[in-house]
Amino acid sequence: MVTIIVFLLILTILVLIHELGHFLVAKKLGIKVEEFGFGFPPRVFGIRRGETLYSINLLPIGGFVKLYGEDEAGRGSLKTTNYKLKTDLSRAFFARPIWQRALVVVAGVLMNFILAVVIISYLYAVPGVPEVSDKVLISNIVSGSPAETSGLKKGEVIVSIDGKKVVNPTEVVSETRKHLGEEVVFRLTDPKTKATRDVVVSPRREYPKDQGPVGISIAQDIEVKKYPWYQAPFLGTKEVIKNSILIVAGLGTVLSEIFTKGQVPEGVAGPVGIAQVTGTFVQSGLNAVLAFVALLSLNLAVLNILPIPALDGGRFFFILIELVTRRKVHPRFEAYAHAVGIAVLLALIALITIHDLSRLIRGVPIIPIQ
Repeated sequence: MVTIIVFLLILTILVLIHELGHFLVAKKLGIKVEEFGFGFPPRVFGIRRGETLYSINLLPIGGFVKLYGEDEAGRGSLKTTNYKLKTDLSRAFFARPIWQRALVVVAGVLMNFILAVVIISYLYAVPGVPEVSDKVLISNIVSGSPAETSGLKKGEVIVSIDGKKVVNPTEVVSETRKHLGEEVVFRLTDPKTKATRDVVVSPRREYPKDQGPVGISIAQDIEVKKYPWYQAPFLGTKEVIKNSILIVAGLGTVLSEIFTKGQVPEGVAGPVGIAQVTGTFVQSGLNAVLAFVALLSLNLAVLNILPIPALDGGRFFFILIELVTRRKVHPRFEAYAHAVGIAVLLALIALITIHDLSRLIRGVPIIPIQ
């Protein structure tokens, strides 16, 4: 139940932030906003403030913004048969300059992008972020092995081998294999006390296949690093841009496999899968949930800006066509394009949802796209 509540809360926040972008920019530019809705109809409650109706709707997932003169695929559906409509016509969305309509359309995407930057910047500055260090940690010691005989301890950091500094597991393996059957000096550091000691180890020439010459398991150490508040926004922005590129590349691969192979790749999750993964992040704590929200917000931003009809990117694409050709795309054609876009998106969502349910039934774990 907690997972479901958190999932719905996250989804609502992401969509409301998106719609808030459209709302704020439209208000700033003087475009009339008829309604800002929390959730989706049917309407449960509404209160009017000025010219805008603020509503609470029955389906508590996300929200919407209704702009004056936004219908009919960019051409508007207003009739100027009375005085009030004539006076409000200049405030209609379709009647505004191209640059204003473009700003309103992309504002939602920008808000999701900004949300991701804010969250990641916070994680960099306050709790800190896990980063791979240049330290190699002994994670396990095999009983009866040279490591145990020599007195190596689990949790110690390997600083050097025979005077050769090592900063990753590959170097440890390489240096160890240079001294098979010989005595070699391991310099070790205790992460807690910072005490350093030297231990003589004799790597075996012959050893079980599942062990290795010394009989230790090693791993790259992970450190939590905090950054100054004035650096965090730049690092957060850089991280968001990097992940955006990865998401675009990932979407290309996903769509390619769906349309060429007719199957959903492993690691792709729809609403059901995301809800399932949410539980894992909830168990990991608040910071993990925040990182998950940032990732979802970024995915929503990237997906929405793609030039797919029915999405913000599709509407922006038609505005760009108008900018280049100096004439609006025929409203019927644009309406058909958006209808087809919605149909394709719904079909993809249905396909991914079926895949999620099948995976859930089979007990196959979901790996989130990073």
